Amino acid sequence: MKKGKTQDSITVNRRARYDYALGEELSCGMSLSGPEVRQIRDHHVQLKGSFVALKDGELWLNNLTLGADTARNIKLLVTKRQLRDLARARQDGYALVPVRLLGGSRHIKLVIATAKGKKKYDKRETIKKRDFDRGRA
Repeated sequence: MKKGKTQDSITVNRRARYDYALGEELSCGMSLSGPEVRQIRDHHVQLKGSFVALKDGELWLNNLTLGADTARNIKLLVTKRQLRDLARARQDGYALVPVRLLGGSRHIKLVIATAKGKKKYDKRETIKKRDFDRGRA
């Protein structure tokens, strides 16, 4: 019997939950070279400031920071059906936001989410709620 493989979170885009109201999440593969894989496994990666874009019928992760390098663009691997659903979500006004990077097993995956931007008053409400919960615990 096979053991279930757990995916450890390598890095989390904490800013995404603050700036956006996140919707449906999707896990997708990444087209990486050897040195890129090594830097990600060694936790030399930041999702802050990165975004997902649809370009020429492909899904791309832009501005990924790896080690000392900046602004890497990496192709994301999704099925045609998933790509079609994401394109439809973009047309409906949703943004595609990288949420977290998963590793720990053989594959490195990126979790992206459809998101709506929060207004300033929504962000203040999030801060109030977080501070209230912290005070009660």
